[in-house]
Parts: sequence; C-alpha cells; structure tokens
Amino acid sequence: MAYQKLTPTQLLSSGIGAPDVAERAWCVRWDQVPDAAELIAGALPPVLDFHTSGSTGPSRRWQHTRANAWREAGMLADFLRPDEPGAVVSFAPPVHVYGALATLLVPARLGVPAWYRPGYLGALPDPGCRRIAVVATPWIFSLLLRHLDWVRSFERITVLYSSAMLPAEAGTFLAEAGPERAAVVELLGSTETGGIALRRWSGGTPPAWTLFPDVAFAPDQDGPAADGTTAEDPADPDRAAAVPLVIRSPRLAARPGEPSPDRWRTGDLVEPLDTRSFRLLGRVGRLVKVNGQRINLDEAEGALRARLDCADLALVPVNDPMIGEHVDLYVVPRPGTGPDGIDHSAARAVLGARPRKVHTVPELKRSAMGKLQHLTTSQPPTQG
Repeated sequence: MAYQKLTPTQLLSSGIGAPDVAERAWCVRWDQVPDAAELIAGALPPVLDFHTSGSTGPSRRWQHTRANAWREAGMLADFLRPDEPGAVVSFAPPVHVYGALATLLVPARLGVPAWYRPGYLGALPDPGCRRIAVVATPWIFSLLLRHLDWVRSFERITVLYSSAMLPAEAGTFLAEAGPERAAVVELLGSTETGGIALRRWSGGTPPAWTLFPDVAFAPDQDGPAADGTTAEDPADPDRAAAVPLVIRSPRLAARPGEPSPDRWRTGDLVEPLDTRSFRLLGRVGRLVKVNGQRINLDEAEGALRARLDCADLALVPVNDPMIGEHVDLYVVPRPGTGPDGIDHSAARAVLGARPRKVHTVPELKRSAMGKLQHLTTSQPPTQG
C-alpha cells in the first residue's frame, strides 16, 4: 500500500469526513509545521459537524466548536506524551469525533508525523522511530497480532482506543507484546459529549475509569436511574451500586441552532468510587436479567465471538411476555455455510440461558467503528 504524502493544508482542505481523506492511505509531516494551532484555525471552520452512528436510533447531527476540538485533542495528546511517541499510525476514519480528533488533530498537537490506513489489508508503515502511538478501531488488535514482528520492532507502542467494548484480542495483544513494550489508553465518550473518561493499562484486569480533567459528575435531575431502578433498589441487589453516568463538560456538543446543554445523561451505568473515578457497569439496554441472571450483553458478545465460527453476531435485548427481559441472537454465517453450521449451544453456555430466538441474517450493518446500526428486520428466526 502506498501512503500518499500530503501537506496539512491538503489534508484539511476537504473538511472533516471527506471521502478523499477517509478512504485512502496518506502521510502528513506535522513535525515540519511551525505553528499547528494557527494552521488549524485557518483550515477548519469555527463549527464542526458530526453525526451519531445510528446504533440506537436515527443518525443525528451534532456540532462541536473548532476550539473545543483542538482543546480535546490537546488532552488526548497529553495522555500519550508519557510514552514519548515519535509518530502516530492511525486506522480510525476521520468521519466521527474520535477519528477526527485522534487521526487529524492529535498528531498536530504532538508535532509528530502521522500515517493513516483505511482498511485491514496493505503494508504497515515504517515511521522511522522507536516509539509510536496507534489510533485503533475494534479490528486493529487482530491486525497487530498478525504483525507481531512489526509490533516488536518498536521500543514502545501505545494504542489509543475509543469505540465499542474492548475486544478480547486486546488482552492477547498486550500479553504477546509485553507490558514493557505496549499499553492501551482506552477512552469513553460519544458524539454528543466528546471524551468523558479514560483508563490506561498494560495487562491484567483493567483499572477504574478517571474523568477527563475538565469533566465532572453532575446530579441526575431525572430521579431514578435510566433503566428505571434506583441505587438503593432492594429488589435488585445486583444493581444496587448502579447509577446513571451524568456529567458536566465545557465540550458538550450542540444540536444545530441550539445551545449546548449544561449536563448530559450518557446512558451508561456506573459505580462511583470517588469524585473523579468509577467502574463502568454497562450500557443501559445492554444489561438484562434473564430468569434471574444478570447479563452484560457487550461482555457476552465478546465471549460468543470466541466460540462461534461465524462472520458476525449481535445480541439484542427484547421484551418477553412471560419473563420480561430476554435476548435474541443474530448470526451472520461465514460464506459457504448456513444455519446448520452454527453451534447454538454455545450461546446457552455463555448466556446461562437459551436465547429467546436465533436469527440467521445475511449481514449486520455497522458503523465505521464497528457499532451495530439500529437493527430492524422482518426476517423470521431460523431457530426459536
């Protein structure tokens, strides 16, 4: 794969999310720019438009100011600076907030060269330095595991990640690379909020999350938690510590023509540890209780991917007239196989209960960062 050499002005001239930037491989030498802040201010408009992924409903447009985007990119760069990266190698398309910040602006903040590759296939770059930062998508860890010689050619490799739940391959990658060589800086955020919290780890059990320097917990004006329970709900001791994550941040996005909100209810359930840190328990709607057993669907999907030989899968929460909460399993068979090639017993082993229905579908639509798009289907299940 050839990496086209672009100047920063050429890179940014088409605007955020332009196909000619997102769909080709390129290299930009931010280390040769004397004043990146001035260049960014002249190249980007005062307000940047982004769209939600559509994973929980229709995609919506949200606006971030250029000043806030530059400010957040500075914080992300600060999270990477302890490892002294001499270059950034990115795989995150600059079409959403995370990709735009980490792929386009973080290298400018660090003042280092940036390489971008839009897909799984192709040659990995030779950045000519011993320490790098990798801007990751969910599939990047499997790619790094396929290219461990490339990984081990570096003295230090720091992976910046912000997307769906961290895949199981991340732990395998850290174990293979070793804690002295590799680390993951994991980010929590959204199109509506920008970055909220982070955690850094090099192996073992990931630590708790810490809020960004300019983010604070906010009181929940809506009363009970977003899933209808309260933190003191005695009927559900499994969820006794769960409260909705509500935050204040000067970087909250705005809808077109509207002011930025003063706080945001994220849709995450957390267990606060102190005024700045928390444990993330799961997304509202991704925590279900089937026959008395609490299931984190994000964790269950990760476990199922390791056991089912399929092209893709998704666990979708549903209402059941008999027991209330339940789960449907959607499976995309590998090419050349069919429903009979799927071991449905694995789902019961992972979930501790049989899915309400198993659907075999030709594909699952996902965003550029791997998030499942709003799922609607009229296709009948292949197995109930």
